Amino acid sequence: MLGTVPFPVGMGGAVYFSFPDPAVGQVWQLLGFITNDKPSAIFRISGLKAGEGGAHPFGMMAVPQAPSVAQVGVSIESLDLLAQQTPVSTSAVSTVDSFTQFTQKMLESLYNFTSSFALSQAQMTPNPSEMFVPASSILKWYENFQRRMMQNPNFWKT
Repeated sequence: MLGTVPFPVGMGGAVYFSFPDPAVGQVWQLLGFITNDKPSAIFRISGLKAGEGGAHPFGMMAVPQAPSVAQVGVSIESLDLLAQQTPVSTSAVSTVDSFTQFTQKMLESLYNFTSSFALSQAQMTPNPSEMFVPASSILKWYENFQRRMMQNPNFWKT
């Protein structure tokens, strides 16, 4: 499991994740697989839902566990069998890099935060020590920044 010893020829590892579910016990979900050609992978688990699982090779593991312990399981299987299995769709490796994801979340957070302070013109009271920015200008900046990120994620470096 450290990557120092390869899988036997024609074999790979199916990677499972288990959410503890007090009602039914451990529920295993197939995330994907690793092989000698692809010895590592990062699987997204933030979209997985507790209680949703499928067939798995771990049987009814009678290991006493705290109800809040998640587990990762690797089942050594033939490459032919691995190719026939379908991982949960929410575990797919993201095609968007983490920096792009971060900037999109940051933009959404800024827009949502500033929108929470929005006032209509009628609600505004004059205050000479405060400066007000129209919400439409924040929205326009947000849309322009998103568009530029889609066109060239490195535009900000120039």
